[in-house]
Amino acid sequence: MPFYSDDLIEEVRSRNDIVDVISGYVKLQKKGSTYFGLCPFHNEKTGSFSVSPGKQLYYCFGCGAGGNVLTFVMEYENYSFPEALQFLAERAGIELPKQELDEKARQESDKRSRILEINKVAARYFYVQLRQEQGKRAMDYLTGRELSQETMKRFGLGYSNKYSDDLYRYLRQQGYEDEILKESGLVTIDERRGGYDKFWNRAMFPIMDANNRVIGFGGRVMGEGEPKYLNSPETKVFDKSRNLYGLNLARSSRRPQILLCEGYMDVIALHQAGFDNAVASLGTAFTQGHAALLRRYAKEVYLTFDSDGAGVRAALRAIPILKEAGLTTRVVDMKPYKDPDEFIKALGAEAYQERIDHAQNSFLFEISVLRREYDLKDPEGKTAFFNEVARRLLEFDQELERENYIEAVAGQYQIGFENLRRLVNHMGARAGGAAPRKPLKSGIHEKKKPEDGMDKSQRLLLTWLIEDVRLFQVVRPYIGPEDFTEEKYQRIAQLLYEQYDAGQVNPAKIISMFTDEEEQRQAASLFHTRIHEIETKQEREKALKETIIRIKDNSIAYRSRHLDPTDMKELQKLVADKRKLQEIQKLHISIE
Repeated sequence: MPFYSDDLIEEVRSRNDIVDVISGYVKLQKKGSTYFGLCPFHNEKTGSFSVSPGKQLYYCFGCGAGGNVLTFVMEYENYSFPEALQFLAERAGIELPKQELDEKARQESDKRSRILEINKVAARYFYVQLRQEQGKRAMDYLTGRELSQETMKRFGLGYSNKYSDDLYRYLRQQGYEDEILKESGLVTIDERRGGYDKFWNRAMFPIMDANNRVIGFGGRVMGEGEPKYLNSPETKVFDKSRNLYGLNLARSSRRPQILLCEGYMDVIALHQAGFDNAVASLGTAFTQGHAALLRRYAKEVYLTFDSDGAGVRAALRAIPILKEAGLTTRVVDMKPYKDPDEFIKALGAEAYQERIDHAQNSFLFEISVLRREYDLKDPEGKTAFFNEVARRLLEFDQELERENYIEAVAGQYQIGFENLRRLVNHMGARAGGAAPRKPLKSGIHEKKKPEDGMDKSQRLLLTWLIEDVRLFQVVRPYIGPEDFTEEKYQRIAQLLYEQYDAGQVNPAKIISMFTDEEEQRQAASLFHTRIHEIETKQEREKALKETIIRIKDNSIAYRSRHLDPTDMKELQKLVADKRKLQEIQKLHISIE
């Protein structure tokens, strides 16, 4: 990864006002000194997404997404840290120095460029082979699938020759060495057999990223052979979990949604029929990375998976991932046909558009699949079904939304609205609340661990310190960075204290010091900890004193457990801190 100085990173960050940048993605409304809007990282109807121009930070109190302007661009655009920095630098008219690539990073960058170059050369070679005599069988197969020459050209379809070292020999003639060919994933180098191709005797489907660069290939065997479909292995330029087939074309579609398919031929058939918004995952299960990528181009995703059991299971796996990424999801019914390709060949594009127009709400689709597991003619089975439905309805934390779904389910499954509503409320009460809130998260966030009291106390104090810098004078005589027992909290406390001493507390700059996205998110969350509203000055002073005492007491206990009995200096410090703790308990802490 390129190395950039902290000063340069800070210049890029400070020259991109966070409100200006985020306003380009999210509609914001000013309330007091803070801006609010609907969170772009999870699906919500009431704005819990806040942007602070003073702190130059954003935070969502619903899903926990937070950070500075760099973090936002990384999350929203699915960029790496260097890509986000480059994007914001260009926006601010700052030229990043090329020479700051270290030697290792330069070699890696050169390697990526050469692999992309090899892929491009291979794609052209395959393209030509398809249109020669040796490609006749593949051409017959593709035309037999009713693909036009124009469609084949648009997708760059090709053919890998039946000789297993054909591409290898061609690429060697172009001057590429064995080492880089092996890393490209197109060639296997064997001491006994020499170099031989990954793909041979296959119709070839170049896989392109969103910027139209060939990053890999898929191949369909001609005649007998296994596997029927083969994909490139992952390389320095090809990550299956973060790329989608057809996205380079679908990103420019004017249609309001994305159609998510299972295979190459479905995507190609849909595009040929005029549905230029179709994409597919690359021979792997749908991931959070895929969802984050889709979120850049659409708010709605329509699943057009195969109608068989495997396709239904794939849809059930994809739905919660898409929901967590904040994408509205619907399911297209293609019965009695297996997939979009078969459907369009049989009934045409107009009939397929009707299926899109009547696509099923994803929750109701999940319930319809669930219903197959129960015998609704049997009273016991019927009761068990509605109990499970009620449990799932509790996942909607907003009352209006939950009631709308209760009404929809009641109408579809012949149960009275009030009866189902009472069942949902009864089940919620048994679980400890009318509607237990399900933790929300973005497509790339990990599940949060339960937060203990000490963890929250340390987070809370860091939040207070950046919200009111006067508190440093109150807190510092009793609490230093070393009293934060969580390593990441201690590191951030140290940086905050250093900034205070230098005369400027700047939490957005601290977040920029972390280049890993997850570390940035964790750092941002430390500056947005909330407890119940504290209204009066006396309540704030009491809460601050209690927090200081808890942190100091925990610090003493932690250091005592890890004390080296021969370390007299640390022992003396512990004794002094115990006296200091007794003093704090007697003091009245004043906030002026």
